[in-house]
Amino acid sequence: MHIVVCVKQVPDTKIIKINPKTNTLDRRSAPAILNPYDAHAVQEAVKIRKMVGEGTISVLSMGPPQATAVIKKSIEIGADKGYLISDRAFAGADTLATSYALSKALERIAKEEPVDLVICGLHAIDGDTGQVGPGIARRMDIPPVTNVIEVTELNEKEKTILLKRKLANGYQLIQADYPCLMTVGKEINEIEYSPMPNMIKAARYEPIIWSVNDLENVNRPQLGLKGSPTIVGKMFTPPKPEGGKRLEGNSDEQVNQLMEVLEDKKELFLTAR
Repeated sequence: MHIVVCVKQVPDTKIIKINPKTNTLDRRSAPAILNPYDAHAVQEAVKIRKMVGEGTISVLSMGPPQATAVIKKSIEIGADKGYLISDRAFAGADTLATSYALSKALERIAKEEPVDLVICGLHAIDGDTGQVGPGIARRMDIPPVTNVIEVTELNEKEKTILLKRKLANGYQLIQADYPCLMTVGKEINEIEYSPMPNMIKAARYEPIIWSVNDLENVNRPQLGLKGSPTIVGKMFTPPKPEGGKRLEGNSDEQVNQLMEVLEDKKELFLTAR
């Protein structure tokens, strides 16, 4: 079985700042890390490989040359090999252009070894759209299953996979034919400690790097900034919530103060109704 996991290098959002002049993320203000949801995606691929007994796990990423670091991290978790598509032609891509570029890279990977399953993280912590995975599936014409929290069963003979996905008001069991694509949340597994052989392999591993010229039948206007219809008008840090108001005095005075607060905020109750 061949599983391909799409991974992304993202800034650590616990540290990152917003440039007040450009209203964009200042990616230099925080270290780059493997998108946490993608780490769970790689871990789940390792789990599925154990379930079926054998298989190959490839990871695929798009980004600048330094994005090889997240591929090495994926090798450390348990992936077998990694591909990075890196070219100025991909720069400025939104989710539409990103899914197009990754699907073209997946087409080339599939020519080398047919792909049975594509796994993506639920979303990236720097964009939080959750659109790239389904976009890849649409372009590859394979079924997507989002927000998967458990791989219940995999039938190699029938080429079906039974998945449990999380909904807003419950859960849903879906049986899909593969090849298919699934996006996974953090609930699906726990990231295991990497064994020493994996760490040594990751330190020595050199990912396969492709430019746009290494991909076939690429429509260049669909790449990068030109292929990205999304426009970010403004980004800003939300204001910090105000602290609560402390009521002072005796009980009668506190009741009066509370009534004043309720009167001042009455539009909130009207909106709620």
